Amino acid sequence: MAELAPVSPPLGLFLPYCNPESITLKMKERGLMHGSLTGDDFAITDTNGRPICMCKGKVMSFSGRKTFSDPRGTVLFALKDKKCALSKSFRGVGLNGEELFKVKGHWSLFGSKSSIHFTNASNNEPVILELKGDWLDRSAKVTFQGRPVASIGRSYMNFGQMFSDRQTYFVTVAPGVDLALMAAICVCLDERENDQPKQG
Repeated sequence: MAELAPVSPPLGLFLPYCNPESITLKMKERGLMHGSLTGDDFAITDTNGRPICMCKGKVMSFSGRKTFSDPRGTVLFALKDKKCALSKSFRGVGLNGEELFKVKGHWSLFGSKSSIHFTNASNNEPVILELKGDWLDRSAKVTFQGRPVASIGRSYMNFGQMFSDRQTYFVTVAPGVDLALMAAICVCLDERENDQPKQG
């Protein structure tokens, strides 16, 4: 895969998460046997194991609420499932209940298509990102104005995943792009995949 070019001005909602160098996130879904009460938690680190942020699902939440926080536990935003949407969609909500971003699902015969809408923190301009995923080769790309800003890959099923159905994703993020937002987009992709009819 070609190296992702830097993005300027920084792109995202949380400027401290816009790293000047490309970073690959390792997002490991935690099952019930690994301390998750919901089975919807993700441990999010870089490839060296340094914590980047955390995603925790809320027990018995109708909206499928997931809370993202920094490594110290400070809440960044909550991700909510828009149950009334025709195609699975999500809202990112701030501490005061304000909508920070939305992920709109679009129907696609093969794979997954979504658009991500938010106001860029670095210049207050409206932004639309495009997400296209391919279930067959376990990959997805996030683009901005046709330019790739992140790529998502899934590790091939190992022995443990055969029984737990938990996934590990690797998200490579371009320099200057919000790591926390890209992690949230990956979780949305995982949720949409879980809604796909299983083969076999």
